[in-house]
Amino acid sequence: MTARDFAVCSLVVALTFPAVAHAQSWSSSDRWGSVDANEFTIRNDVWGSTAGPQTIWASWGNGWVYWGVWADHSNTGGIKSYPHVARWFGKNTSDIHWLGSWFGVNVPSAGAYDTSYDIWFNGRATELMIWMNKQGDVGPIGSYQATASVGGHSFDIYRGSNGSNEVISYLRTSNLYSGNVDIKAIMDDLQNRGWLYNPWLEEIQCGFEISSSSAGMVFEMQGFSLWDG
Repeated sequence: MTARDFAVCSLVVALTFPAVAHAQSWSSSDRWGSVDANEFTIRNDVWGSTAGPQTIWASWGNGWVYWGVWADHSNTGGIKSYPHVARWFGKNTSDIHWLGSWFGVNVPSAGAYDTSYDIWFNGRATELMIWMNKQGDVGPIGSYQATASVGGHSFDIYRGSNGSNEVISYLRTSNLYSGNVDIKAIMDDLQNRGWLYNPWLEEIQCGFEISSSSAGMVFEMQGFSLWDG
C-alpha cells in the first residue's frame, strides 16, 4: 500500500466519521493488530497462509465505532482474513432476554468476500455464522439443512465442521448491506432445532471474511451496534 493509497483511504474514512469530541483513532498493518474501543475490540485478523498486505483503521468515541481495512489478497482459494469488531459476553444464553444488532457496510463490487457475524459458543466448540451479504466465489461450510425466516430475515441454513469446530451458517437469501438483526431469535432457533442447549455465549464478532481482493480494495464498517438485556 503506497502512502498515496493510504492518504486516500484515510480521507474517505475521515469524511465518513461524525465530528465527535474526544474521538480516538488507530491504524495498524500488523496481521494480528488489535485495539480496545470502549466495550468493543477491533482486530485486523490476517491469518491465511497466502494472505497479502492489509491495513486496518478505526475511530471511536462515546457510543460509536467506525472502522475499515485496505486489503490486497490474491485471487486464490481460501479465506485470507477476517477483520472484525468484537464484544465479549461470557454468559449462558438463558441469561440473555434480548440481543440485537445493527450494521452498515460499504464493500467492493469485485473480489470474493462476505460480511458476516461470527458468534462463538462453549469454548469455541460451536461457531454460528450469520451471512448478511457475499460476493464472488465464497460459500458456507457443510450441507444444506433448511430455509428459515427468523431474526427479521430469510436464511438458508447449513451445518458442518471445519475440522476444528462445528460451524452452523445462516446465509441470507439476498444481499443486505445495512439493517437490524435479532441475534437472540437466531440463537433460539438453533436450540429449537436441537443443535445447542443453553450454550455459553463467548463472543460476538462482525466483519468481513475476505478471500480475494487483488490490487487492493477497501472494506468499511460504517456503523455497528449491539444491544442486549
